[in-house]
Amino acid sequence: MSSDRLGVAHTLEQIADYYELKEDNPFRVRAFRNAARTVLALPGSVEAAVADGSLAKTRGIGPATLAIVKDLLEHGRSEVLEQLKREIPPGLLEMLELPALGASRIKLIHEQLGVRTVAELEAAARDGRLAALPRFGEKTAAKILKGIAFSRGAQALQLWRDAAREAEVVRSSIAELTGVTRAVTAGEVRRYCEVVGSLDFAVATDLLPVALRDAIAALPGLTPSPAGPGVSFRSPAGTLVRIHHAPPARFGAALLLATGSASHVTQLQAVAQRRGLSLDAIAAPDEAGCYAALGLAEIPPELREGADEVERAAKRQLPRLIAREQLRGLLHCHTTYSDGSMGLAELARLCHKAGYSWLGITDHSRSAAYAGGMSVEQVEQQWAELEAVAAEHPEIRLLKGIESDILVDGALDYDDALLAGFDFVIGSVHGRFSLDESEMTARLLRALDNPYLTILGHPTGRLLLSREPYRFDLEQVFRKAAANRVALEINGDPHRLDLDWRLVRRAREVGVRVSLGADAHGVSDMVYMEYATAIARKAGLEAHEVLNALDADAFLAFARARRS
Repeated sequence: MSSDRLGVAHTLEQIADYYELKEDNPFRVRAFRNAARTVLALPGSVEAAVADGSLAKTRGIGPATLAIVKDLLEHGRSEVLEQLKREIPPGLLEMLELPALGASRIKLIHEQLGVRTVAELEAAARDGRLAALPRFGEKTAAKILKGIAFSRGAQALQLWRDAAREAEVVRSSIAELTGVTRAVTAGEVRRYCEVVGSLDFAVATDLLPVALRDAIAALPGLTPSPAGPGVSFRSPAGTLVRIHHAPPARFGAALLLATGSASHVTQLQAVAQRRGLSLDAIAAPDEAGCYAALGLAEIPPELREGADEVERAAKRQLPRLIAREQLRGLLHCHTTYSDGSMGLAELARLCHKAGYSWLGITDHSRSAAYAGGMSVEQVEQQWAELEAVAAEHPEIRLLKGIESDILVDGALDYDDALLAGFDFVIGSVHGRFSLDESEMTARLLRALDNPYLTILGHPTGRLLLSREPYRFDLEQVFRKAAANRVALEINGDPHRLDLDWRLVRRAREVGVRVSLGADAHGVSDMVYMEYATAIARKAGLEAHEVLNALDADAFLAFARARRS
């Protein structure tokens, strides 16, 4: 599959990884990662884009990356990648996936200890050799051991965003097969699970199972797999691909079963049994017909996790889930004033074009030196420019915000006089994650008592598949947030999706309001609002529970209420 979008993008990502490990020019590393994203986003085939010259003109594709794409199309392999593989031990690249390790540390470990594999790294961490290295120590060695254990548990998983991209490439290929009338992505991707272990598809076809299996097996890159039930394959990245198929007249049941979850399906089977039905035999072309046959309102895929959704569907009490179209304001975005790539005017135009009526700018505060945090003088400069841009773009309301670091003692960055000048404040923890539970709880509780704090950003600090949440007393923090009328963020960055949807449900029970944050640093990150919305839907939120669904005046009233 080296000539399709997934295969080409995967190769470009591999090259970027190897260059990063070699401590190559960071601009070259970034160029290859950007090219991989560009290839994945192509509307058609890579071959067609090369043939008609459009790929060469596409932003994000340079001469070096274009040459590699052409090499893959012509020869099915990249000589650049092969050369890099010969230069670097394979085990070193595997180490790049571990938390607490970067290319420079891996290089030092390799040079000083001769470590070439994760197994050897684990041994060095256990026998004390790793802790003895400069700038390491016992705490770092312990973190690396924890990271190795965490990585082993996450190896079969990928982020929802990455799985969704891979799934769409596979789905579109299956949909084009002769004899297939419909192909829908199902499973964890359709339910918007934050991490995904397999790709599931429901296929409407009159083909016999053997004929369907042979047709899919003929697609480039998909190889039959005995690991899964029925018609199963492996993608080029090794992901398990499971095909659930049925004739078009019974497609609804196939899609329902393929979507899951297992506990949701079990509950539906109990309902069917009470009605003298077999769930997989319900003759309906769509899911609505299946739920109707069971006497239930149709349940949105995001809610199908085996909680109380079936009971609520029977009583016609399902929530009216928030939709992206109901969002009026975009929150949490970074400009060139800190570590973003968008100017204020560009961001204002983009937000208006996307249908928002107001925009809350939140660059990093001064303590975030790693992210170009703003000095007091830069804050004042941004405010002045923001007023000028607002005058030029009256079609969208611009609000002065900040993502203030929550310092180790719970104080917010900047003094109260400056904080009072912002329309709203997002407070986030960006360091000292290793505080014990009581210390981190006290840190967050003090921040929540600050009258200028409007929103607690990415509240648990997790990075999916790479960093676990920091420890704190969730119940205390949720109750303090509710009492002080501070909102909790659902951060749409696909590596975060924090607050976790399960925790959002608990926060809502104690009266906490929620905001959706894009955490956008560039144009392509604007889509992160859709990811945040998906998590809000999965938590069962309605529009009235989300700050972004307010108009600008109502949002400002929420922010200012604490200051009086």
